[in-house]
Amino acid sequence: IVNAFEKDEIDLAYIGLPPAIIGINRGIDIKCIAGGHMEGTVISGGNQYRGFPEIDDLYEILKQCAGHIIGVPGKGSIHDVIISELLSKYNLDKDIQIINFRWADEILEAIHKGEVSAAVGTPALAVAIMHFAGGKILYPPSKLWPHNPSYGILASSDVLMNEREKIERFLTLHEEATFVLRNKPFDAARIISGYVGIINEDFVLDTLRVSPKYCSCLTDKYIASTVEFVKVLMRLGYINREIQAHEIFDTSFIRKIHPSKDHYEDGILVN
Repeated sequence: IVNAFEKDEIDLAYIGLPPAIIGINRGIDIKCIAGGHMEGTVISGGNQYRGFPEIDDLYEILKQCAGHIIGVPGKGSIHDVIISELLSKYNLDKDIQIINFRWADEILEAIHKGEVSAAVGTPALAVAIMHFAGGKILYPPSKLWPHNPSYGILASSDVLMNEREKIERFLTLHEEATFVLRNKPFDAARIISGYVGIINEDFVLDTLRVSPKYCSCLTDKYIASTVEFVKVLMRLGYINREIQAHEIFDTSFIRKIHPSKDHYEDGILVN
């Protein structure tokens, strides 16, 4: 997606913030103009491992993977950055190998075949591992990295300057979509499962339950968490300067569309 922005092939995208920051560091003229979802990274694995709440210590959970392989989406993804930072923090980066996969379904297949023993990725990947590979969530997203920017709406500066009305219409629809996810999850599950075709409504509902923080706002916590990723990206060598928040965000659009309090903590209306 970042490469497509660089080639002027796209003008707007849903994307995780770390890849966007890497692109901004390369000189790509894009800005995050809205939020969407927080806390979208989950650690999951086989039933041979103990996880939360049986173990509340993340180090003890990760240490179980010593000598084994963790499957993670592509390098520079938010999932890759989070697990790389955690393994470094706990001095486990020499004991646990990360393999980056281009597609999440390849990680599911690798778990099923025993080629990797755990996975770090989206709530949908975690639910797929539970449904199709007999696994479980080892550590929930709300505890792993609180308020992390699962994805945001990124736009090219050219579109922001010349297509303001279209951007505002799009963000209005985006906020309406997050409203449906929060307040009409059964309707959302029916629509999503019908569109995707290979998952049922229960799968979608389980995914929403795992990580229910949906809203279009750019909150102070969302922005502060993103700024923390800048420091991590520098430590990991993905970027070579400390990019400032104003280089990443343009909050003017979403403040106009959604001036009221954010809804991330509201969760979803499903038991």
